[in-house]
Amino acid sequence: MENESRRKSQRRQGERRKNDRRIGNERRKRELPLKKGEVEHRKGDRRLKEERRIIERRTQDDRRQEDENAYEDIVFGRNAVLELLKSDKDINKIFIELGEKHGSIKEIIGKAKENRIVLVEVDKQKLDSMAENHQGVIAIVPPFNYCEVDDILEYAKQKQEDPFILILDGIEDPHNLGSIIRTAETAGVHGIIIPKRRSVSVNSTVAKVSTGAVSYMKIARVNNINDCIRKLKDAGLWIIGTDGEAKTLYYNQDLKGSIAIIIGSEGFGMSKLVKENSDILIKIPMKGKITSLNASVSAGIIIYEAVKQRLL
Repeated sequence: MENESRRKSQRRQGERRKNDRRIGNERRKRELPLKKGEVEHRKGDRRLKEERRIIERRTQDDRRQEDENAYEDIVFGRNAVLELLKSDKDINKIFIELGEKHGSIKEIIGKAKENRIVLVEVDKQKLDSMAENHQGVIAIVPPFNYCEVDDILEYAKQKQEDPFILILDGIEDPHNLGSIIRTAETAGVHGIIIPKRRSVSVNSTVAKVSTGAVSYMKIARVNNINDCIRKLKDAGLWIIGTDGEAKTLYYNQDLKGSIAIIIGSEGFGMSKLVKENSDILIKIPMKGKITSLNASVSAGIIIYEAVKQRLL
């Protein structure tokens, strides 16, 4: 019995020593530098985790971008939506803010019901997520329907008027584009031509700033401004560029007849080739220390000089 008991005790001691050695080895492994293969393996794990984090961030960014683009084709603001309703353009639905309805909102609701357009009442937070300064109303519309240059020329012909066209060379600010469209529409301009590149497209901000004038204005979007200029010349139009270095003042130039006026981009003016392809260059005199005007202001000055001459 004694021998048996001694053997059991020795076995237990042997197992404890094995345990102690195993624990000691594990501790030493943690303290010793990692071998090359182990280092690469750990780095690989870290890279994989980092890539996963990047993918997650990108996914979140994509979702955020999708949310921002979900209502890209919208018209907001009371005047803009009202003019849109009057123009008989397609409208998918109109969101109206919950609560009491006052002023032009009532007119918008009446017109929408008359045209059998879906009206949806939502809280202000929903509208705020779709647009700023919405004034309690947002219309969801199909993408803007650009026309062809021939459509603008045909429109002038139908009105039995000499073509009066604006070419915008690289206007990138939607507020400027909206203001120009508003001025051009009130002045009876037959159409506006913009390039597909280096130019803002017609979006919700443009529609809002134009106070609905975009619903009535023919706008063509072309691949190449210079090809378009050649086409207009073949149709008998004079191409008049605006340039600060020109010798002719705008009010000394004949702006009657068939013309296309070019307005250059903010800060850079017309591109070199567009300038060379112009028949005539004109300028607005500058008396102050600031030597340039906002593109929409320049456009307004010259557009209404043309209107004045055509009325005389």
